[in-house]
Amino acid sequence: MPIPGNLLTTAMAVMPHTDPEQALEVALSMDIPFWPQLPRLSYYEDMYVQASEHFPGIVLNLDNQTLVFSMDKFVVELEDTLSHFEEPAYFDISAQYSDVYHRFLALDLSERTAIRGQLEGPISFGLNVLDQDKRPIIFDDTVRPFMYEFMARRINVQLDRLKLINPNAFMFIDEPGLQFLFSALSGYDSSAARTDMEEFLSMIERPRGIHLCGNPDWDFLLNQDMDILSLDVYLNGDIFTNYAGSIKRFLDNDGVIVWGLVPTNFEPFETENTASLTDRLEEIWSILDRKGIDKEYLLSRSLISPATCCLVNPDGEKTVEEAFRTVQNLSGRLREKYNLV
Repeated sequence: MPIPGNLLTTAMAVMPHTDPEQALEVALSMDIPFWPQLPRLSYYEDMYVQASEHFPGIVLNLDNQTLVFSMDKFVVELEDTLSHFEEPAYFDISAQYSDVYHRFLALDLSERTAIRGQLEGPISFGLNVLDQDKRPIIFDDTVRPFMYEFMARRINVQLDRLKLINPNAFMFIDEPGLQFLFSALSGYDSSAARTDMEEFLSMIERPRGIHLCGNPDWDFLLNQDMDILSLDVYLNGDIFTNYAGSIKRFLDNDGVIVWGLVPTNFEPFETENTASLTDRLEEIWSILDRKGIDKEYLLSRSLISPATCCLVNPDGEKTVEEAFRTVQNLSGRLREKYNLV
């Protein structure tokens, strides 16, 4: 089983640190470590910027910290980009775009249960990056299919690199934009969105999964062909339990759920403790158990993480690091209670 369960820990990749080594140390404190993304260190470390490397038509302004798209530039650069499509290294994240990623690859992580990487997904990238007319590029019928294939190649190459240092590596496709996918957005109807998402996932090697902090169409998402789903259950737990049928199907297909429980924002974190968070999570599990999802099996297919990433705390990385420690404490408490190894 490449992706473990049994309430082991992992976390979101975006971190408020400016010291790569300190960020790596915190990331390595999780049972399933990951390479951190540090946008406060450099604009290159922004998750959208990292996903944009070598994407034709991108106009990156480091001084103003802006990322936009030019169709004229896309037309000029597309042929050269296509000429590199059979070169895996072209789609990997370079040291310029993430020094931390390459530090992570240099570590000996062979004894870890698993490791994890991530890349911004095409839906969020396409909704966030605007063209010369201030229109999200996901609405462009020429750019969109290319974008899906381009991002799939980038995800696959990173996964291959990670598997070289740990065979149980897997990827998060970060998709905060999924919560807007089926809203009243003109130019990209829900039928096309469903088809595109299904085709995109089929292009990605396993293990593959999605992370998001928002509240999407859970029926749609849970019925996608993926191996792991990471969500903010601290804010969305009550809504999520309404989809017990889809959750059960996902688990029965060997899916793994990452319960993002511990808040990393200063205000809610200060109001919680290990006991209150344990009660909150166990109540969610009890609701699902009453709806026909066996708790023992559910826990065997579960991980625990912080609820979200956070860059806005007045204390910088302090609360985030405390949240990571709380995740580990919570995991240890629950693993002991349920006799998980």
